[in-house]
Amino acid sequence: MYSSSPADPPLVREPLHAPVAHLIRGGVVEGIHYGSVVVLGSDGQVQFQLGDIEAAFYPRSALKPVQAVAMLRAGLPLDGDLLSLAAASHSGEERHLAGTRRILELAGLAEDDLRNVPDMPYDPAVRDTWVREGRLPSRLAQNCSGKHAAMLWTAKLNGWSLEDYLDPAHPLQQAIAEIVEDLTGQRVAQVTVDGCGAPLFSVSLHGLARAVARITTAAPGTPEARVADAMRSHAEMASGRGRDVAALMRAVPGLLAKDGFEGVQVAALPDGRAVAVKIADGANRARIPVAAAALARAGVDPGLLTEFAGEALLGGGEPVGCVRPVRALDPVPFTACA
Repeated sequence: MYSSSPADPPLVREPLHAPVAHLIRGGVVEGIHYGSVVVLGSDGQVQFQLGDIEAAFYPRSALKPVQAVAMLRAGLPLDGDLLSLAAASHSGEERHLAGTRRILELAGLAEDDLRNVPDMPYDPAVRDTWVREGRLPSRLAQNCSGKHAAMLWTAKLNGWSLEDYLDPAHPLQQAIAEIVEDLTGQRVAQVTVDGCGAPLFSVSLHGLARAVARITTAAPGTPEARVADAMRSHAEMASGRGRDVAALMRAVPGLLAKDGFEGVQVAALPDGRAVAVKIADGANRARIPVAAAALARAGVDPGLLTEFAGEALLGGGEPVGCVRPVRALDPVPFTACA
């Protein structure tokens, strides 16, 4: 199903995105979200595609499960909730901060060793509480702190330097890049810096879907299976209370899902069916409805996906429309739209 050696990198070009969702208000298309969607069957073949699934793009935090696999392959001894946190874009709740502290303690390290960017918690309610309490941005609160703590521990276990663990030339980042290429099945097209300061590897949307499918179909006990098990069992540690990606994993049995900034969503089932979505303008409101429609295309029971049909658009405080996937993706919409 998968090649043993990575293919050439995807082309760096302007993606040929297509309409993937309509903003409907009062029966009129008020706006259009462009993007790309790929659906893989259990055999790894493309079952459905829309837009440009082969151009180079940045998966952002949707790549974190792959990064976590790379760290386990390099000897990171995490499982359960702390491994889920290592693959998280967390909300900055106290459990996330405590978990990150625990990873650092197990590694014999401290918060000052982290090199991610200090930030306020990602969750608006948690962030508002911080502001009221006069708390300042911190590296622990930043949504990637679990990943960074795990990176530090992985580096320490291998005898690699700690101060420059975010340098793309560092042995840790080179090891991660190798696993990105292994699981996506293609060479990395470009390397830049993610919002948290870690290296970010450019692959294709197709490659991202392949990678997550390989994680969910891996044999029990492998690094891939350990990551999938941890994230599914501790979905809110990988995200947060009330987050749509955690709700999606709870709603669909066996589903592994991960979101990323700029409108990225990936999800895969234990049999290898997988979907990946990129919303061109980065709009979060289109990400989940389009991903839900793609999962229905992959064969997931639409009845499990009704809560992910998208938030209603309001007019005068009353629902007057919605964000609806285009008919090519979703021939029979989950809900009617005014």
